[in-house]
Amino acid sequence: MDVVARHNITVSGPENGRPLVFAHGFGCDQHMWRHVAPAFEDTHRVVRFDFVGAGGSTVPYDPDRYATLDGYAADVLEVIRGLGLRDVVFVGHSVSAMIGALAQVEAPDLFDRLVMVGPSPRYIDDDAYVGGFDEPAIHGLLDALRSNYLGWSATMAPLIVGNADRPELGEELTESFCRMDPAAAEGFARATFLSDHRDVLSRISAPTLVIQCRDDLIAPVSVGEYVAATVPDAELVVLDATGHCPNLSAPGETIDAIATFLRLRSAA
Repeated sequence: MDVVARHNITVSGPENGRPLVFAHGFGCDQHMWRHVAPAFEDTHRVVRFDFVGAGGSTVPYDPDRYATLDGYAADVLEVIRGLGLRDVVFVGHSVSAMIGALAQVEAPDLFDRLVMVGPSPRYIDDDAYVGGFDEPAIHGLLDALRSNYLGWSATMAPLIVGNADRPELGEELTESFCRMDPAAAEGFARATFLSDHRDVLSRISAPTLVIQCRDDLIAPVSVGEYVAATVPDAELVVLDATGHCPNLSAPGETIDAIATFLRLRSAA
């Protein structure tokens, strides 16, 4: 099947522009980038797509392939190679930040830079490492998701997006969660929240921007600091924003951080 149809790929901007690939996080789809991606369409070839089980993706969910984030990283490479892209700037939100890291380490020749929005290489605390959750909390989260996915979505989405004074954001994320195939959602959640990819960070060779919100339930600032300190060539920008989805809650600040990174790195 054609790669465009498999991953519901949308492309905009000039054909000769530097490719800028946006990848969505768990429970979302490419629509979550609608406030950010258009800002780069004048200068970049902007690519958005949907992971398995989300949006308009027609990829069948294979629990073996997607048992780990490596299966999703393979899909990223399928998108990039299928479109014939090189020198890609990959922008990954949440778990897609680490998916992009895995893809970059696997095929460094395809990537120019990484932008990681709210990344977390490990969600579970481990000795001196603070991921934000203890192990029982993560397993409880996964058990609740498995037993009542719609109820879990209605409870968790507003907490994840934060910004309680803007309930429409929580409602949008809830609706996005509920549109996702439940089997794919459960598998994606397990691959996400039980993963530990701290060892990947030191192998990233692309210049990297880490974007972090100052108050994020899913990825505390300490995690963003850890990622930026461990990736060999990385810088950290902490937005004056709350929640885990600045692409929804603070798109202007997110655009500015990405644009500044692209401009300064191009001039270097």
